[in-house]
Amino acid sequence: MNLIIGAFTIGLILSLLSLGMLISFRMIKFTDITVDGSLTLGAALTAVLISSGWSPWVATFLAFIAGMAAGSITGVLYTKFKIQEILAGILMMTALYSVNLRIMGRSNIPLLDTKTVSEIPEKLLLDFTDGNKNLLFFGWQVSLIDLAVFISSLILCALIGWLLNKFLLTHFGTVLRATGNNVQMVRAQGVNNNKMIIFSLALSNGLVALSGALLAQYQGFADVQMGIGMMVWGLASIIIGEALVGKTTIGIAIAGTILGTILFRLLIAIALRWGLNPNDLKLVTALFVFAALVAPQWFKSLHKKLSKNSHHA
Repeated sequence: MNLIIGAFTIGLILSLLSLGMLISFRMIKFTDITVDGSLTLGAALTAVLISSGWSPWVATFLAFIAGMAAGSITGVLYTKFKIQEILAGILMMTALYSVNLRIMGRSNIPLLDTKTVSEIPEKLLLDFTDGNKNLLFFGWQVSLIDLAVFISSLILCALIGWLLNKFLLTHFGTVLRATGNNVQMVRAQGVNNNKMIIFSLALSNGLVALSGALLAQYQGFADVQMGIGMMVWGLASIIIGEALVGKTTIGIAIAGTILGTILFRLLIAIALRWGLNPNDLKLVTALFVFAALVAPQWFKSLHKKLSKNSHHA
């Protein structure tokens, strides 16, 4: 049961990463590689601040702001200096590696016996169970700490998903989405599309850094390498979500992205439990994304061939 709760918790935390990528990859059609660096930025800044005695809520909020700053710089490199989007992301991701090392002072910062954003749910559960740190749930022993993190992650994820849906349905949010679909129309409406791109990348990387902040608090450490390959993870989650529920409306796309991230994490947890070598995790993720991208085209081609053969027959 703890394995399932842990998989759901990490899935909820990483769904914020996927939602950030939903904005950049799907809505404004921007291939943003800054993600790998901004997730670590959020984790690094949060770990340093919390270990220095700062409130975990303040540290998490500042991580979100730092992620927005990183995304803004990527947007400026692309819009003002006319650097290709992939190269702009690579430049920012590379710079963030050194920035994160500077913030942390070393490659790894442990967060042992420190306060986290799940402190309040944990206290409430301890009061409910009279101080018992384990709870019997359908015959399974569940750690109260893991349950508290799951509850706080669920509330935060649901709240952010709801706020993001409300925002994207506003006039400003509609213009943001239109920036990726029809730039000429946006310009015809008197909107500066470059500013929209910068804001979109800022919001996207802010969510990614927020995910990193929560992930560091859950795992109990921040590592300078923890963001490597997370862009592929987010892309896989978005693809799974679209396969599950589609993308007919903004709300469905957001819900699908969250569900896709949870399902993907659950599949990874099961694979690790069945003996998958952790060293092969990134390779398996890359192969899965490759299959998810190629399979629809392959099935469409196969369907056309079968239809053509049946027509000739």
